[in-house]
Amino acid sequence: MASTLARLARRPVAKLLFLRSCRHARSCSHYAFPGGSGPIFSNNMRDVKEFLPRDSPYRVWARSFASGNGDLFDAVVPHMGESITDGTLATFLKKPGDRVEADEPIAQVETDKVTIDVNSPEAGVIEKFVASEGDTVTPGTKIAVISKSASSATHVAPSEEKVDTVATKPSPPAESKTAGKQKPKVETAAEEKPKVPSPAPPKTSPSEPQLPPKERERRVPMPRLRKRVATRLKDSQNTFAMLTTFNEVDMTNLMRLRSDYKDAFVEKHGVKLGLMSGFVKAAVSGLQNQPIINAVIDGEDIIYREYVDISIAVGTKKGLVVPVIRNADTMNFAEIEKEINTLAKKANDGTISIDEMAGGSFTISNGGVYGSLLSTPIINPPQSAILGMHSIVSRPMVVDGVVVPRPMMYIALTYDHRLIDGREAVYFLRRIKDVVEDPRRLLLDL
Repeated sequence: MASTLARLARRPVAKLLFLRSCRHARSCSHYAFPGGSGPIFSNNMRDVKEFLPRDSPYRVWARSFASGNGDLFDAVVPHMGESITDGTLATFLKKPGDRVEADEPIAQVETDKVTIDVNSPEAGVIEKFVASEGDTVTPGTKIAVISKSASSATHVAPSEEKVDTVATKPSPPAESKTAGKQKPKVETAAEEKPKVPSPAPPKTSPSEPQLPPKERERRVPMPRLRKRVATRLKDSQNTFAMLTTFNEVDMTNLMRLRSDYKDAFVEKHGVKLGLMSGFVKAAVSGLQNQPIINAVIDGEDIIYREYVDISIAVGTKKGLVVPVIRNADTMNFAEIEKEINTLAKKANDGTISIDEMAGGSFTISNGGVYGSLLSTPIINPPQSAILGMHSIVSRPMVVDGVVVPRPMMYIALTYDHRLIDGREAVYFLRRIKDVVEDPRRLLLDL
């Protein structure tokens, strides 16, 4: 390679031809090749860009894309993740004429899993959009042109640029009075035709249902995230032999633990002590006691996972997302609470990444935050089980022969009966109940 570059350095024409294939390079430094007469170029790419091609494939992923005059830059769809090939241009966050800063979001692309921001490559003014909302886009698709030197006052939104093209039609030439005069019509009995009565509207039978008018219906495209969720849930239903078992948990001790130490917990760790961390720790203990719950079927094999990654179902305005708490078996209560808060905030803001939702060996879904009393959750593939939490309701319970009110919660475990027998499922759910009702078991490993 060095000998080839050396020969090119001694041939001015060859220098330019060689650089034509390297337009993705940002600058040419003072490099001199052996046997050469000096540096090839002493300045940056502006000295040679007129000799370089305009459509180098190496520049597709560059941060900014200069046009011919060096003033215009293209905003393109970024890389979306290994498993995502395209998305839908959901909405524009800016409009033509708005001034934007470098890396400021100007549009959002909705994929099967997350919503991705399209950022401005440079600071400047949005000159125009070259894509429309609802378009299917792929990584590298150009959606806007950014001008560095234009003033925002000279640009207007497309709705303001449009000129009404429907001109007033000229009135037809006035006809002469003699031509405009109509001859009197002679009405005779022979010319009159008898009027045919219009048919009466069909009468519906009392038993026929009255459908609402179409004007009261609204049809909208299904978001990509909702389509993805629908597909995965239906695939889960068609693949797994799902069965659900139930139990109930007395929340008295866990709620008392939170009440007694909530202030000290916040003061030391900077995060509130919730109930989810207790259930995550209980789930980790249950998975360690029943490893088959943490396993999965792969073809004709069973894969036993030696790690515990807990997925937490989070409902957002755009749909259901399931971020993952990695290595939950190595985390304490504070670390779990911090991770849950961080992932939940990202999910609600739409900034959660693909990597933060990938994987997971077991899922916890808390329908109790919406007031659900009882449900049968659906397994999140490729997992084998899911734990459903529900609302806490004060109910009369018999304790030591006395009827007393206790805060109770129903819990449900849906599992793949192809892999997990009822015995293991019931033992797992019983372990959840024992740990939540008496958290001291975690300290004593009982």
